[in-house]
Amino acid sequence: MTRILHISKYYYPYIGGTEQVARDVVNALNGENIEQKVICFNADVDDADKIYKKGDNIVDAVDGVKVYRCACQIKIASQSISLSYKKQLKHLMDSFKPDIVIFHYPNPFVAHYLLKYKKRKFKLILYWHLDITKQKILGKLFYKQNYRLLDRADRIIATSPNYIEGSQFLSRYREKCVMIPNCINTERLNVTESIKKCAVELREKYKDKVLCLAVGRHVPYKGMEYLVKSAAFLDDNFKICIGGNGPLTEQLKTIAKDDDKVEFLGRLSDKDLIAYFMACDVFCFPSVTKNEAFGIALAEGMYFGKPAVTFTIPGSGVNYVNLDGVTGIECKNADCKDYAKAINKLGKDKELCKVYGNNARKRVLEDFTIEQFKRNLVEIIQNVIFIKG
Repeated sequence: MTRILHISKYYYPYIGGTEQVARDVVNALNGENIEQKVICFNADVDDADKIYKKGDNIVDAVDGVKVYRCACQIKIASQSISLSYKKQLKHLMDSFKPDIVIFHYPNPFVAHYLLKYKKRKFKLILYWHLDITKQKILGKLFYKQNYRLLDRADRIIATSPNYIEGSQFLSRYREKCVMIPNCINTERLNVTESIKKCAVELREKYKDKVLCLAVGRHVPYKGMEYLVKSAAFLDDNFKICIGGNGPLTEQLKTIAKDDDKVEFLGRLSDKDLIAYFMACDVFCFPSVTKNEAFGIALAEGMYFGKPAVTFTIPGSGVNYVNLDGVTGIECKNADCKDYAKAINKLGKDKELCKVYGNNARKRVLEDFTIEQFKRNLVEIIQNVIFIKG
């Protein structure tokens, strides 16, 4: 039996793009004659079944896999610092003796610990979610470490060919890189009769409007500010509904305070999210930087047959997921007028919406499902096991 240790910054029930991918990886490998464990930082999460406190060291299980959550004392430049992490990692390395470590990056402080084990007999799969671009000081501090990590890796997983070519780091390691697009969990997006009813009610509520939906954390790279500002260039036939929350929520509400076309939905349950996916006419995904390496929510909106509106982000996988003129429209980066123009074009042309929406769903079903994700991942695991050295 192959033993795999997964290292993620946080883990479910903490909700985030990297955390969702980490869980997808674990679930994809369940039942493949593999024993798995996860180590991560703890975070404050008020889950339906349990309350997590970032200051606690705990061990629990998710989907039948043990998760070791290390207490977080402080954060530096968005990176968690834990006094217990080094000891817990050493314990797992010594007792579990993993054959393979799957390390989700960026997680630079933990990378420092992991590189101490470079002589150990384990294979390293580096899951490169994104370059550190926002934290300039952090990026400079760990610049050399990134190359040591990439040198040590046996395989490097990226989520799109765009990111491999556009990354200042990955482009030098093309021979090690493999591309596995992120996936959507179609089981989580299952449409029940209750959800259908909710979607009908939403369509009735917005019956005279072109309904545009955006969901995501309210942080700078998600670009919600540009979506809100684009509303000023749309007429009253449009309604922009924004789900999620974050540190910029109040700022966004201030920008939109005199514009009735913008509505904030707060954090949506899975049921409500699916209903809005079904009810909307256009899915808006306004991320503006390479911090958005792929876009799970983008793929989910496309799964429901909705045309997407995105910005051009050089080196990001967003423009690999949404194909301009095929599954939606790509706009000049951070250009509110251009974004509004694209929304207006789709809102006024139902036939174009239908064509792009059908293409969007087809693309997701062919390339971004959990089944395809699992096949790709299992193949990489099998290949890595037989790498010599």
